[in-house]
Amino acid sequence: MRSDLSLSPIAQAYGGQPRPDGSTVAWHYGNPLGEQRALESRAVLIDRSDRIIFKVSGEDAPDFLNRLLSQKLDDLPENLRTEALDLDMNGRILHHTGIVRLPDAFYLDVDPAQADSLEKYLSMMIFWAKVEISRTDLALLTILGEAPRYESVVSDAVHEWPGVARRDLLVRREDMLDVVRWFAGHHVSLAGTMTFDAIRTRAVIPDPLKDLDHKSIPHEVPSWIGRHGRLGAVHLNKGCYRGQETVARVENLGRSPRVLVIVHLDGSAPELPPTGAEIKAGRRTVGRLGEVIQDCDYGPMALALVKRSALDSTELQAEGVAINVDPDSLPAEESEQAGRKAIDRLKGRS
Repeated sequence: MRSDLSLSPIAQAYGGQPRPDGSTVAWHYGNPLGEQRALESRAVLIDRSDRIIFKVSGEDAPDFLNRLLSQKLDDLPENLRTEALDLDMNGRILHHTGIVRLPDAFYLDVDPAQADSLEKYLSMMIFWAKVEISRTDLALLTILGEAPRYESVVSDAVHEWPGVARRDLLVRREDMLDVVRWFAGHHVSLAGTMTFDAIRTRAVIPDPLKDLDHKSIPHEVPSWIGRHGRLGAVHLNKGCYRGQETVARVENLGRSPRVLVIVHLDGSAPELPPTGAEIKAGRRTVGRLGEVIQDCDYGPMALALVKRSALDSTELQAEGVAINVDPDSLPAEESEQAGRKAIDRLKGRS
């Protein structure tokens, strides 16, 4: 367990309990299920100040980021937070970042485990572009639910999320406690990252470092594919970027072999399986389990990457613990697969 001195100022001041993964932000503040339940009657504030915030500025910054990442960023409105992916040449996910555009720059928030490699990649790609990349001393706080706006923050950006209103605040680190106190005075309570994880799990939104693996491609996460006015993390009609060929091929010709779904675990098991455990159907490995979350209504649940051919299996288990796919989390087949339709038409003519 990490020392209290290495926890964030909010966790130290309010008795936050450390996360099992050693993060500096609070997992909960003593009543994890009650903190989730609080969302039924009021907004909650979640300390996510462990994330690293980069500033990307300069006159070429919009085009620079637009060419490198999966999201369309050259015309991104101000104070709308979105997400983007950095892919390898085979379309596999290397980095995931949140992005908000302010008048002076783009601000990218990233998991600390990915910060060094993303910074190195972006810096290597500058060449002659008029772009500057720097780490900031800003902190990310997330509001779930309806809450008033506090003007004395660097950014207060809406983030589209199914099921609950969400805003992401960028604040100066020295102001974090003042921000928490201001919101507490407006009936917004603190909740730990366990609450954030429970809500994103219900929404089938992954933490890439826990719920995905090194082979993951964007289409395994349907909510990341921008369609029908939804930004997601992947724009399907923008200029070229690394890995776009895989995105286009899957979108137009096929389906990802695996897909991210919610699974419910047998709560009577003496020990729940760890993150990354193999999911089996009989003796056959058919998937990978993400981080197990204790939900205030549904008990132990998780996101899991499961082969499409095994989604209707009734014998799924992970390390001997029975699991069931939540049918409400199965993806709608949204893509028209124009390429596949064209091939079928050609075959019909031959």
